Amino acid sequence: MAYRIDIISVQPKLMESPLNHSIVQRAKDKGILEIVLHDLKDYGLGKYRQVDDTVYGGGAGMVIRCEPVFDCVEKLQSERTYDDIIYMCPDGEVYNQATANQLSLKKNIIILCGHYKGIDQRIRDHLITKEISIGDYVLSGGELAAAILADSICRLIPGVISDEESALTDSFQDNMLAPPVYTRPAEYRGMKVPEVLQSGHFAKIEEWRDSEALKITKDRRPDLLEE
Repeated sequence: MAYRIDIISVQPKLMESPLNHSIVQRAKDKGILEIVLHDLKDYGLGKYRQVDDTVYGGGAGMVIRCEPVFDCVEKLQSERTYDDIIYMCPDGEVYNQATANQLSLKKNIIILCGHYKGIDQRIRDHLITKEISIGDYVLSGGELAAAILADSICRLIPGVISDEESALTDSFQDNMLAPPVYTRPAEYRGMKVPEVLQSGHFAKIEEWRDSEALKITKDRRPDLLEE
């Protein structure tokens, strides 16, 4: 059975390019991954398919209404069981590799993209099972964040990347940044590849990589070591 991601958005076309190329597209072509985009406006109210309204109590901005979101999610839930319903928002849990690993073990997830001033709190209270932020900044909507989430999950699903070890040695696995990598030529403009990497001594190469990863992590992200 393919891993399925349903993404609900008021601007689904924003995600068409990042989700239809490279590794994500190859995963879909292999039948390993299915990504379905849903336009929330298809569930909007009235002649103009309204999905948002003004803030109760006054204030700037518009808020996504309950009805279209509940209708869309409940339709999807009537068709299959979902492991998580994720809301992309600035005040959610900050996304990291550990969460990506956990989500890659699921089978079906829904991602709801925030937009405007946000969504009615009742959606968060009664539908959402996980809230995720990709960083301490604000985007125009959750669409690009959802694409990032989908991409980071996709590459961890078995069979998506032909060299599965590659994904397991990425930065942030085991709370470490990745060591430097080199390729041919062994010398370029006087700059040489470290001799240990050319030695063929795999134990020494792994020791060098571990040492370099620790050095880089201490220098750039010491907070990861504290965790």
